[in-house]
Amino acid sequence: MTTYGIEFVPNANVGVKQVVSYSRLAESKDIDCAWITNHYNNRHCYPILAAIAQATTTLKMGPGIMNAFTDTPAGMASFSCTLNEISDGRALLGIGPGDLSTLPKLAIQPEKPVARLEEAITQIRRLCSGEEVKRTGMKYFDYDGAKLTGVTLPGKKGIPVYVGAQGPKVLELAGRVGDGALINASNTKDFEIAIPIIRKACDAVGRKTFDVGAYTAMSIDRDIKKARNAAKIPAGFIAAGSPPELLARHGLDLKNVMRIREALARFDFKTVAELVGDKEIDAFTLAGTPEIVKQKCEDLAKAGVTQIIFG
Repeated sequence: MTTYGIEFVPNANVGVKQVVSYSRLAESKDIDCAWITNHYNNRHCYPILAAIAQATTTLKMGPGIMNAFTDTPAGMASFSCTLNEISDGRALLGIGPGDLSTLPKLAIQPEKPVARLEEAITQIRRLCSGEEVKRTGMKYFDYDGAKLTGVTLPGKKGIPVYVGAQGPKVLELAGRVGDGALINASNTKDFEIAIPIIRKACDAVGRKTFDVGAYTAMSIDRDIKKARNAAKIPAGFIAAGSPPELLARHGLDLKNVMRIREALARFDFKTVAELVGDKEIDAFTLAGTPEIVKQKCEDLAKAGVTQIIFG
């Protein structure tokens, strides 16, 4: 069964009250989950998620996504339990290795991101279970007597952890330790590679259920040209942050992607729009008329995606 999520970016153009209003609307249209992006330069996702929790009754919600460089496992565990209490058990936690293009701007050198992420998830789960976390020899988060004593714990079910994943190492980690994955992709080609990696990891630990989320970049308009033009900047951002093997998978010109990356660094969005073509749009977005996007969503579901997220 396919479920549906929606992503909101509370930036300079979208206020907190708008996000809450949109979330209520999403709930009324049978959207299952709301994911609120986490970028230091935008409105913070934590208070927005709390506001959404109070304004809705069935919608699940979580940050999309946190990382263990800018936030600690103890802090994320405490927040998740608090959100779960406010929402009567509807909290989710999206967590990933961190945005490798953003962290250096914050004077953070993102070394060993996958190992750090695994330790963070382990400690979050232990804390959310009510355990007093003592030293075990961990490298990054070797807590010494940490325990959540002033929060309402979520019980045996815990807080579902969704791992933001793209590369093979993080996809394997997601299948091994996560309840789901938020895969920043919109094309079935990427899921044909990703899902077998996740399934193999799930099988290795005996995990029977796993939610594969397609964190799509979606642009819909009755006028196909308008839809695709609106998708150019998101496609440029995704292309610029993608590894060479992913670009090669979609037959993209590496030199052109480098030019896109350089233009983005200059905030030259006019040049980005000129450089992004049909290949980049088709590789990294779902863009077109409602009928085209509907068909692409059906294709994703056939490929094994279980949650389609409208980004």
